[in-house]
Amino acid sequence: MSAKKGTVKLHADGQAMIRMGVIHERLLAVAEDIGHILIRGAFSSNIKERRDCSTAIFDAKGLLIAQADHMPIHIGSLVWGLRTVLARYSPDEFVEGDAFVMNDPYLAGGTHLPDISVLTPVFVTGQLTHFVGNIAHHADVGGPVAGSVSGQSPDIFWEGVRLPPIRIARSGVPDRDVIELIAANTRTPIELQLDLKTQIGANKRGVDLLRSVIDEAGLDEVEAAGSAIIAHTSKRIQAGIRDLKDGSWSATRYLDDDGAGSEPIPLCVTATVEGAHLTLDFEGSGPEAGGAVNLSGSSLEATIAYCIKALIDPEVAANSGLLDAVEIQVPANSLVNPGPPAAVAARAVTSNRLAASNDSTSLVVFSGRTQGGSRYVYPESIGGGAGAMSDRDGMDAVHVHTVNSTNLPIEVLETAYPLRCTRYALVSGSGGAGRHTGGLGIAREVMSLEEGTEMTLRSDGHLFPAPSAEGGLPGSVTRVLVRDYNGVETELASKCTRRLDVGDRVLIETLGGGGFGRAEQRRCEDMANDLVNARVSLDAAREIYGDAVVTTALDSSARQAG
Repeated sequence: MSAKKGTVKLHADGQAMIRMGVIHERLLAVAEDIGHILIRGAFSSNIKERRDCSTAIFDAKGLLIAQADHMPIHIGSLVWGLRTVLARYSPDEFVEGDAFVMNDPYLAGGTHLPDISVLTPVFVTGQLTHFVGNIAHHADVGGPVAGSVSGQSPDIFWEGVRLPPIRIARSGVPDRDVIELIAANTRTPIELQLDLKTQIGANKRGVDLLRSVIDEAGLDEVEAAGSAIIAHTSKRIQAGIRDLKDGSWSATRYLDDDGAGSEPIPLCVTATVEGAHLTLDFEGSGPEAGGAVNLSGSSLEATIAYCIKALIDPEVAANSGLLDAVEIQVPANSLVNPGPPAAVAARAVTSNRLAASNDSTSLVVFSGRTQGGSRYVYPESIGGGAGAMSDRDGMDAVHVHTVNSTNLPIEVLETAYPLRCTRYALVSGSGGAGRHTGGLGIAREVMSLEEGTEMTLRSDGHLFPAPSAEGGLPGSVTRVLVRDYNGVETELASKCTRRLDVGDRVLIETLGGGGFGRAEQRRCEDMANDLVNARVSLDAAREIYGDAVVTTALDSSARQAG
């Protein structure tokens, strides 16, 4: 009899897991559809082409239950933003058709000011049941430097218009006054207005899609599935931590500078595993930066959630259960815990360095006027080479970690802006050598075609390469050059703003990933492939591996080809 009861219970548990999985996939589909609508309907190239946006679904308490695969760093901002909405407004103040806009890291849990969130409550038969949300990086939100992302910003007031949680739509009608007020503080007001309306409309469609899921599955079933999804993630992460060895481990990485002329700044963490609990203590990290590399609270949490998922259980669903078993300790008034009005525009620099491997994302902003006289702002974050793994080489030319946007195609770049892309290639030799080599960085060169073009660089990794492992060699560092029309080259600091003349070219070469394992362990055929495909120069290969090994590899390749 007891065996039979156990079988029945197991069968019931299995059915519950299947129902939870089916509903979760449907919720993910809704989040993805919100993103598709936002991307297709957007006006700016940064959202439409580069997909610098994210979408998610929350329960009525503000817990994340489903997020689309977009930008990991954005999700923290949506989660923290919804917390501020729920703290600011009581449930009876929400009206069907309302939408709320926000961006400020201190007033609304934002990541940095160009990332504007829109959150919309969902009602079913008059009951508040969920929220849908999206966040998009707008090309400009004001401040003295175009693009609003200068790494040299001394405080948040330099970085653009600050938005606490406020209504941007009321009872289904977008608030024109609020939209125009925000747009009036930017260099691209028409573009921003259109994109904000698209964000509102994408959420509205998301509300309809979510209601369809609830109508078919039932509200009780969907709410129960949401709680079960979070609990399931929490249990899997706890199980993954429990599988780790108890103890403490520490690591330190360095930022090149803080954007205000400082020496390198340490990022320190001590990870302590005790059973199913993980403590991350950032004591020893640098003080609050004088420039814009401070990491906002939502960005730190999003970075940690990303790392936990990537290292503990990559297949687990991403939701509010990711950090249930993690305790985060941060020193006050530090790089990882700034207080207002500290600048945060370059927070992605610190976020990616904290995650390590390919640990820096260079962002360049070009701005000026077209031949027709209209103002443009074009931001582009440029990836690099991923770190090698224990069983394979690192990937070339990828966006990794908390920044996951695509590139702007050259055709769109040259059609939309008075700029010309004169080079787009891999950086030969940038991946660290090893049994498995790091991925190659990206070379992108852009030429100014109009007078008065301004270029802002927000970068890092110019001094410190991505780390290697198990005896591998580190990858290259990032470098950025300006080559004027006479061919004179000037190497730029990692965080700066510069005016360009017609014909000036900006060349960005991003860092490669670190290698894994000792270089002498690299297979002969892999080394030959590196040389044949110009992944490394012959001179560099001879220096790293030695003449005899390189000669053997080339001879072997020649025999196979013959």
